[in-house]
Amino acid sequence: MKVGLFIPCYVDQFYPQVAIATLELLEKHGCEVHFPKNQTCCGQPMANSGFEHLTHGCNDLFVKNFTGYDYIVCPSGSCTMHIKEHLGVPQLAAQCYELTEFMTDVLHVNDLKVRFPYRVGLHQSCHGQRGLKIAQMSELNAPPFSKVEQLLSQVEGLELVTLDRKDECCGFGGTFCVSEEALSVRMGQDRVYDHVRNGTQVLTAGDMSCLMHMEGIIRREKLPIKVMHLAEILNGAKVGVTEPVA
Repeated sequence: MKVGLFIPCYVDQFYPQVAIATLELLEKHGCEVHFPKNQTCCGQPMANSGFEHLTHGCNDLFVKNFTGYDYIVCPSGSCTMHIKEHLGVPQLAAQCYELTEFMTDVLHVNDLKVRFPYRVGLHQSCHGQRGLKIAQMSELNAPPFSKVEQLLSQVEGLELVTLDRKDECCGFGGTFCVSEEALSVRMGQDRVYDHVRNGTQVLTAGDMSCLMHMEGIIRREKLPIKVMHLAEILNGAKVGVTEPVA
């Protein structure tokens, strides 16, 4: 299985450990992973700001970089959804998967063989949940499901924290956090303090952009919560967090 590894530009610049964890995780589960070195931004920030007509260069480069693979895998729901909804190349859109949906729907992973003995709070990012349908929305009268929780349940020692409101937006929203800074921060505080109230030790999500937003609040307010991408936990990362779960 030949996989093209699609790494969001902000992950490449600020969170390379997430890219490395994604690479290692895919290789552990039998994928032949390739990383096109001249990939750049997918164009999502421009499209989100109303300038999709300026993304043609990003689109052309993405097609050039990722044509020829069996699958394209990305550790970001928002960037994945942008490619699937806005690239305009049906074949590549069908081949593009967010990491956790790829692991559940294509690789059918059912035994991760990793241990992470901490209380983990899961943030359900909007693009993954409502766009890619990775988890059911709580406002619907429908059977619940979560592909992310399906994977986390395989991690030995992990205790998934029950939140008061488990699928509200964190307020990041890409360029929304710039244009509506005060509202974005307040929404982020609401999400973070839900985790604080319920004893989260490690806050995780499938979108590092959401985690970046909430980590800024956690650091500024000196809260005792560690932030990690799902790929790091599923890959068996080691982390120094106090009071591990017995």
